[in-house]
Amino acid sequence: MDIFERIASYRAENDRLAWSGTFKEYIELLHQDPSPAKTAHARVYDMIQSHGVEEMGGRKRYKFFEQEIFGLDRAIEKLVEEYFHSAARRLDVRKRILLLMGPVSGGKSTIVTLLKRGLEQYSRTQQGAVYAIEGCPMHEEPLHLIPHELRPEIERELSVRIEGNLCPSCQMRLRTEYGGDIERVKVVRVLLSEEDRIGIGTFSPSDPKSQDIADLTGSIDFSTITEFGSESDPRAYRFDGELNKANRGLMEFQEMLKCDEKFLWNLLSLTQEGNFKAGRFALISADELIVAHTNETEYKSFIANKKNEALQSRMIVMPVPYNLKVSEEEKIYAKLIAQSDMKHVHIAPHALRAAAIFSVLTRLKESRKQGMDLVKKLRMYDGEEVEGYKEADLKEMQNEHLDEGMSGIDPRYVINRISSALIKGDLQCMNALDVLRAIKDGLDQHPSITKEERERDLNFISIARKEYDALAKNEVQKAFVYSFDESAKTLFENYLDNIEAYCNWTKIRDPLTDEEMEPDERLMRSIEEQIGISENAKKAFREEILIRISAYSRKGKKFEYSNHDRLREAIEKKLFADLKDIVKITTSSKTPDESQLKRINEVSRRLIDDHGYCPTCANELLRYVGSLLNR
Repeated sequence: MDIFERIASYRAENDRLAWSGTFKEYIELLHQDPSPAKTAHARVYDMIQSHGVEEMGGRKRYKFFEQEIFGLDRAIEKLVEEYFHSAARRLDVRKRILLLMGPVSGGKSTIVTLLKRGLEQYSRTQQGAVYAIEGCPMHEEPLHLIPHELRPEIERELSVRIEGNLCPSCQMRLRTEYGGDIERVKVVRVLLSEEDRIGIGTFSPSDPKSQDIADLTGSIDFSTITEFGSESDPRAYRFDGELNKANRGLMEFQEMLKCDEKFLWNLLSLTQEGNFKAGRFALISADELIVAHTNETEYKSFIANKKNEALQSRMIVMPVPYNLKVSEEEKIYAKLIAQSDMKHVHIAPHALRAAAIFSVLTRLKESRKQGMDLVKKLRMYDGEEVEGYKEADLKEMQNEHLDEGMSGIDPRYVINRISSALIKGDLQCMNALDVLRAIKDGLDQHPSITKEERERDLNFISIARKEYDALAKNEVQKAFVYSFDESAKTLFENYLDNIEAYCNWTKIRDPLTDEEMEPDERLMRSIEEQIGISENAKKAFREEILIRISAYSRKGKKFEYSNHDRLREAIEKKLFADLKDIVKITTSSKTPDESQLKRINEVSRRLIDDHGYCPTCANELLRYVGSLLNR
């Protein structure tokens, strides 16, 4: 399909979505499906639900956010369940402003942008269809045409709720154009759009001296005053404020707490009663979700002012902390780099992970649990198992500091430092050391960190480097072990023979002398100790391996050491320990002989083919690991 075919297809889709009819025909639509009459809050919640929900470990994960928001599953679940779900069910929560509060670059604006784009797309679906009185500047719900006296009966018949009154413009048009005959009033389907200012608005505070309340509620059109003779004539008023245009959808109130007080008082009536005052008219009904965002410092300053108590009581504050999972932080950096024009620069494996480890360490708080340090905590938060700690310990730690994640290094700083490293010279590949060096260099110019914080951050860079060193050695270890695949299989078979004899209280037969011998405890322990299996846990581990073998055998499958993650890790580490001298000599030799060169080429090829390295970073990795092993 070429470009113009796509444009024609898009235009045809818009034509297909277009619908117009009378109020009578709209009522017939509601008889079949009452969902178009839902509230703005219900529309947002249904839109989020329509993308699917996953249950994971007793928590809900909303797919709507998963492509853009990383590591904030708990905050998102709380936001959707405690605010959107409750508001969609018409609980009192819907009469509150939603205030997202968190540190800079934490994802608040991204969440709001996603909700806006999501509403735009959802209004193009059958479930999210929105209908309005034709020509209404506020895209009014047509059911507002029904007189209050008749509403209870009609609500029961249509299974809907009718809230709100006609805007001044529609009241006049009903009298002048339709002679009060509501059946003939034209109704159209509207597509929510921020660009067209239909159902989605954005208010951004500017200089308090120059900004006018008209930006929120509309203004008098002085050019028509002489024609219509009165400021209270709707035809002499522009219903073009953000509150007018965001009706039926969502309004983003950027940096709300920086705003002049006179703007905020307008929100009191809107949130509690669903209407606001504009010009010389009666209160104007509006059905919209107001989302604001701010940082913690501004919020504390706001609540410290007693004059703000009335507005504060009409807010639901949702904390949006920094992500605390290393693997999710990596995704943030990968997403931001993918949006740039630097895709030609290869990012070596673990480069972004090293940066993510540093970032998350700066956000974590020390646990009071005995033996728990920040690195162990970081691993548990990222879903890794740490010996001696269970799932209950993880949940306990997550609830230990309610403000954890509300401070620390922000992703914007890290991506700025990565960007500075990416554009240096003719860089073709960037590795973890390049990234950590760039972060370290940037700390000297960071305007908002104290000397003590700088020292602490330098320590975290050192920890991130150590974590990377372990990853680098492990990567080379795997590549070398693959080159000695037969050795790994032999070691595995030997281990299996020994644990089988151990568990069955039998002896093993020496393949050369045919002599019966006791199971080789030293061999078994030398493998198990590689993954921290204690003396007390060895029996359970060995029995578990035999049960796994039996299960595979019943299915007619052969059990390989790669079928068990922890056993594979133990075999590889043991083999690597045995091969350590060979690896050290091979990787650090300045003039490798023929066999060493062959081995280096095999390992490099393995790193490139299976682990995502390029020739440059594969060679750098081998030299770096060689230097580590020689220390």
